Amino acid sequence: MATRDKNIWILIVFILSGLVIGGLLGELASKVDFLWWLSYGNEFGFTNPVILDLNIVKLTFALQLKINIASIVGMAIAIFIYRKV
Repeated sequence: MATRDKNIWILIVFILSGLVIGGLLGELASKVDFLWWLSYGNEFGFTNPVILDLNIVKLTFALQLKINIASIVGMAIAIFIYRKV
């Protein structure tokens, strides 16, 4: 049972690293003329952060995701590598 849980966490780490590395490569590719399409994507999340003021502590919550083609490709490659390992 513990090995199955570890495998799920490893898969999550692989997917997140694929998204991050793919996103960075997509941003770098936006500066190259023939690779512009890798940076095509959308940004979604909270445009204005949610603020919780408790008079003692003020908490600000915000979440924004930017997904592009390169990050999706990076995620697919990460899943492929995970299945091979």
